[in-house]
Amino acid sequence: MSRIGKKPVPVPAGATVTLDGNTITAKGPKGQLVFVAHELVSVSIENGELVVTPKDDSKPSRSQWGTTRTMVANMVEGVTKGYERSLDLVGVGYRAQMKGSVLSMQLGFSHDVDYPPPAGVSFATPKPTEIVLTGIDKQLLGQVAAELRSYRPPEPYKGKGVKYRGEVVRRKEGKKK
Repeated sequence: MSRIGKKPVPVPAGATVTLDGNTITAKGPKGQLVFVAHELVSVSIENGELVVTPKDDSKPSRSQWGTTRTMVANMVEGVTKGYERSLDLVGVGYRAQMKGSVLSMQLGFSHDVDYPPPAGVSFATPKPTEIVLTGIDKQLLGQVAAELRSYRPPEPYKGKGVKYRGEVVRRKEGKKK
């Protein structure tokens, strides 16, 4: 039994969730998201809460149960509160700035790395060594953060690179004489 799947998803005030077969649409003050649930689970609205149940007791059905519940919960939270992800640039000369809506990063290459924001994600640079990503889709936000980090992942000897806020870089000792 899925412990996560058993929990109903509360729909807060200010958000509306509609069902059309297996298509779930969440609308809120931040925007609108659509998710198509797997055919092995059923989603229903009971007492202002979304309830996800597996259609049978097969392993694939139970696997999709908790996943679908989490995806729906992330949608509801995204349209009401939104999500935020922060990246830190560590290294001499590493910095980021906004050029219009495009994020321009100097990461030690011979050229600047320009990254236009995809629809649904916005960038901010409160400090030259900090990038803040905001959006309503948690999966898309994590994907964009991972792409930005992949330009220069943190290296283990000096810790230089683009890292997530709070990420601990495992350091190695340099070579000995």
